[in-house]
Amino acid sequence: MTIARLVALLRARSVRQGEFVLSSGRRSSYYIDCRRTTMHAEGLTLIGSLGLSAIRELAWRCDSVGGLTLGADPVAYAIAAASAAKPPLLHAFTVRKAAKAHGTGRRIEGCFDPGMTVVVVEDVITTGSSALQAIAALQAEGARVSGVLAVVDREEGGRDAIERSGIAVHPLVTVSSLLEHA
Repeated sequence: MTIARLVALLRARSVRQGEFVLSSGRRSSYYIDCRRTTMHAEGLTLIGSLGLSAIRELAWRCDSVGGLTLGADPVAYAIAAASAAKPPLLHAFTVRKAAKAHGTGRRIEGCFDPGMTVVVVEDVITTGSSALQAIAALQAEGARVSGVLAVVDREEGGRDAIERSGIAVHPLVTVSSLLEHA
């Protein structure tokens, strides 16, 4: 379970060359469709193990992990599942883009209670807006955010934007290492 294997899997499954418009509206000559790795059986296993190890090595206290749906979901679930084999347990939650208009009307679903300490996860950080939206929703519910863990940092200012808000960021992989020799 190594970062090198995660890089190889991301290169093979997720990195696409061409002309793309990103969710931020920016144009790019490459696209990282991280879901093709985060939803892959081997990718889930790698990300769960590596993400859990990173959270523990960074000594980020947390009860639960999650982020803005959809990109963060498999990352959070993989880390939660990995913790079952290596307690203490971490649980997972999902932050909706908007509160539901039915049922409980919650914006944060899953294993989350107001006041919890959490780690926000992301598949790819570009501008940081998804993580910042999740952080705002969580903090509005009284959560303490220990940090943001990303599978890939595109190195386009998102990490800096999140860190300016006072939250530490740790990527498992940077785009520089992904595109190097690719």
